[in-house]
Amino acid sequence: MGLACVHCGEDCGNYPVLWNEKAFCCNGCKTVYQLLNENKLYTYYEIEDTPGIKVETEDFGNKFAYLDNEEIKTKIFEFKEGDFRKVSLHIPAIHCSSCIWLLENLNTLNKGITQSRVNFVKKEVVISFNETEVSLRQIVELLASIHYVPNITLEDTDKKKSKQQNKKLLYKIGVAGFAFGNTMLLSFPEYIKGSLGIEEKYRVVFGFLNLLFAIPVVVFSGNDYLLSAFKNLRHKIINIDLPIAIGILAIFFQSSFEIISKSGAGYMDSLCGFIFFLLVGKWYQNQTYQALSFERDYKSYFPVAVTRLNQNIEESIPLENLKENDLILVHNQELIPADCQLIKGEANIDYSFVTGESKAVRKSAGDFLYAGGRQIGSSIELEVKSKVEQSQLTKLWNQDAKEEEGKNLSKLIDKVSKHFTIIVLSISALTAIFWSIYDPSVVLKAFSSVLIVACPCALALSIPFAYGNMMRIFGKRGFYLKNSEIIEKLSKFDTIVFDKTGTITQTDILTIDYEGVELSVSELSMLKSLTRHSTHPLSASIYQQYSKHDIIEVQKYREIPSRGLIGEFNGIKLKIGSEEFITGHAALKLDTSSNVFISINEKTKGVFKIRNKYRPGLKELINRLSKNYELHLISGDNDTEKRHLRSLFGTGNNLHFQQSPAQKMEYIKNLRSKGKNVLMIGDGLNDAGALREANISISIADNIYHFSPACDAILEASSFQKLIKYVKLSRLSIKIVKMSFLISFIYNIIGLSFAVSGQLSPIVAAILMPASSVTVVAFVSLMTSVVAKRRL
Repeated sequence: MGLACVHCGEDCGNYPVLWNEKAFCCNGCKTVYQLLNENKLYTYYEIEDTPGIKVETEDFGNKFAYLDNEEIKTKIFEFKEGDFRKVSLHIPAIHCSSCIWLLENLNTLNKGITQSRVNFVKKEVVISFNETEVSLRQIVELLASIHYVPNITLEDTDKKKSKQQNKKLLYKIGVAGFAFGNTMLLSFPEYIKGSLGIEEKYRVVFGFLNLLFAIPVVVFSGNDYLLSAFKNLRHKIINIDLPIAIGILAIFFQSSFEIISKSGAGYMDSLCGFIFFLLVGKWYQNQTYQALSFERDYKSYFPVAVTRLNQNIEESIPLENLKENDLILVHNQELIPADCQLIKGEANIDYSFVTGESKAVRKSAGDFLYAGGRQIGSSIELEVKSKVEQSQLTKLWNQDAKEEEGKNLSKLIDKVSKHFTIIVLSISALTAIFWSIYDPSVVLKAFSSVLIVACPCALALSIPFAYGNMMRIFGKRGFYLKNSEIIEKLSKFDTIVFDKTGTITQTDILTIDYEGVELSVSELSMLKSLTRHSTHPLSASIYQQYSKHDIIEVQKYREIPSRGLIGEFNGIKLKIGSEEFITGHAALKLDTSSNVFISINEKTKGVFKIRNKYRPGLKELINRLSKNYELHLISGDNDTEKRHLRSLFGTGNNLHFQQSPAQKMEYIKNLRSKGKNVLMIGDGLNDAGALREANISISIADNIYHFSPACDAILEASSFQKLIKYVKLSRLSIKIVKMSFLISFIYNIIGLSFAVSGQLSPIVAAILMPASSVTVVAFVSLMTSVVAKRRL
């Protein structure tokens, strides 16, 4: 063998292409290497040796010219605003960690690309780019030039594809089942000894008939395993299908040799039966997983409420009840739940949730607004223009997930699965050598059974089904997680930081007293109209207090976090907020109420004294949590309730008041720098920075919940006192996963011991392999359900 290509590892032959004293098999590989070298992307070749795929040199010409068509581009774009575009491209060639690294560094190859993210499981890359600097066609040509050719489709064919795949699987089962039945019938005489056997000429005919039946089974029914193993081997990847493919080919070629040479009857009945039961197991697995699917149910529990305008009457409804052409009201800092058209109001939309850039975009009446944008400023009225997809919000919720820190069980499984196939191949090779010495007649049976019976699938499936089922159970009971990985995070924190208003206090049970100059009807209407635009619990309580007054349009609305609101009404300036914000100074307070001051044209009018009521079960919850966790409280409110809160949280230095959002975030960052694993519990809007900074964060949802992406989980207020139970259940989920690991390990040890000793036939091995996966999935699903039922 000659020199190996630096890029893809293939043989360069007698005439390698040389550049900078490095050998390449072709000009395509040399071009990719030069491109990466010029852009200083050396790490691509450090992650894995020869990570690239062989590149066929090609002049693209007009191959991708259709991507310059505006109508086609509009169908492909997921998002477009100004010059910003976002597109998801399916790239089948994604195969290793180097692929991920390179595709997530596309911005170094073209500065017009702002961000690219890879979903390895779906082999998909999501690319955000500036269309004035690079076009969609240029991006696709760039990807094709480094041999990551996107598979572009203009139709949403997921459901059709799923049905076609199910049909194809059933056809394969049908062919394998038909062949299995016939080969068993034709092979039956081989199992009968003595005078009941058949004549030699019939034995030969039956053997060739078995061969004819087996060929379509191998070529059609078993081709998924063969192609998967072959394609992965081409890219130097050893996957779980390789042992199965080797088993299929070993039995087929050994049996074919015996039949053609007339030296034996072969094992075509075993081969057809083996593939038949593999496919039946695959179908049964699919059906089981669909029956146990948690994601579909989970979405229906997700607590997103929107404010719908029904004949100018505001009503809060679940997102799922929202229909096309409905009018909705979006407040300051709220997300737009679906694609809409702006009807009324001053829209300043922050699409950072979608694009990663926090620059607000000003919109006028009639403009189109995409789901996921956040309104900054006064409330706006929108008309829903597209079908509301709750899954789109959950997808966005997961989009900016924080990087996983430290070790977790998923990473452990990835490592085990990576080496599992190599271990199985080694055991099967040693088994074949052993039996070829002591009893050659057992070699094929033992060798094939070892390859087939061992399976890491049960190991890999235990986490998604255990965590997924617990996630669904939590959802039913008012605790909603961003994704199933949050369960593992819930078991690791050692410090809890609470916010006060709207978190440990109730927002729907308040007493409000006003002291000061009596406000006129028009002034109360202005007050109601100003507070209408804010989602802060204190603003919402004042708005509800004067709900019968008229709505007046607000100009120059501003909300300053932790301080107050400002707005103008035909030249009249209205401000409400903290005493320091309104009067310029803060006097010492003796009462325990939250005070909201009001001024008109810079003249202080009075103060609203709002008395909080703490959530039921708070004292018991704090007492139980304090036994195992370090507790803190940070609040933007004054310290009038400090004495009472000290009786709950203790007399340490863990209570902090009059904290701005930036100070809250810095406080969390400080705790983490000391090695603390922090859980932050807040209201989801005013604590967004602190929630993001924590290792894990929970937002409390009252009856009307306005979705915020900053948190990892949402806890309904009615389930607040059950928080400690959810944490304990998360820890139990991890124990259940570890128990399933043990079951999977025991299964593989027992199965391999029988296979190595030659006591297990390939057909039985083919039945046991999918059965083990189904058993583990059923175990973790049942155990999590039983444990949750007892504990909740």
